Amino acid sequence: MNKTFYFMAGLPRSGSTLLSSILNQNPKFYSGPSSPVLGTMANIENNFLGNELYDGYPKPDQVREIIGSIPHHYYSDVKKPIVFDKNRAWTARIPYIEGYIGQQAKILVPVRRIDEILTSILLMIRRNPFQEGQEKINFVDEQLVKNNIPISDFNRCDFLLSNGGVVRQSLSAIMEGFEHNFRDKMHFVDYNDLVSRPENAMENVYDFLGEEFYEHDFESVTNDHKENDLRTYGLSDMHDVRSKVEKTAPHPSSVLPAEIIDLYNQNKDRLEFWGTPNIITVTPKVKAPLTKNNLIVFK
Repeated sequence: MNKTFYFMAGLPRSGSTLLSSILNQNPKFYSGPSSPVLGTMANIENNFLGNELYDGYPKPDQVREIIGSIPHHYYSDVKKPIVFDKNRAWTARIPYIEGYIGQQAKILVPVRRIDEILTSILLMIRRNPFQEGQEKINFVDEQLVKNNIPISDFNRCDFLLSNGGVVRQSLSAIMEGFEHNFRDKMHFVDYNDLVSRPENAMENVYDFLGEEFYEHDFESVTNDHKENDLRTYGLSDMHDVRSKVEKTAPHPSSVLPAEIIDLYNQNKDRLEFWGTPNIITVTPKVKAPLTKNNLIVFK
């Protein structure tokens, strides 16, 4: 079966698992957890390009075919005709889609207010205290401990927005897509729109994809492709979804440190650049840290 591939990137804690769970209600769609497809494609490309034997007798057409076949092989067990592959780096690797897979790039990009993302992660950490005998501490505190940084909510937020943090990395991947003029290949799905007006949000998704609209049930959503979150992230409920699509998150002011809220308010438009495109210059750059530990601002 020849499959159509679409892609999902975006920010953490912004509804990608919820969006996947809704998409999976459509009998033509498969949308699973984050996959190693993109990383494998990049590794194989690098292996060929860095190989002196290949340099001596290059076969670019064959290499292109090998790399482009990876998603087809990875999803060979999926019997549905349309597959959504999830990886936060897709917005930074759009040429892989059209150059190797040979399909038009269409990437769903779930986004959310940065203060709400930080709030969601902190609450998740509080719900999952480290237990004796547990294999792994949560992925945020793991990095703080590794770098001898005291564990606190401020330092957690600071790390998440630093060079090694998942929020910063995800923002940078989206920014790279903007830098290379791929904005039209991305469809931003705002978390608050998805949970407050799900039918309208999904209609916009279908319009972007060019697929026939499917009537989804927003009162009975399930995640049928749940990862082992405790083993991977040290958090047992990283990808849980509620049955009913609705907004339940508390206001960030009730969770975040006051200094983080002040910094967010001062730099909201630059951090959430996808909604204010005129902020982006021809060559966007990451400004110097807002704090000593690298809270970021895009300019």
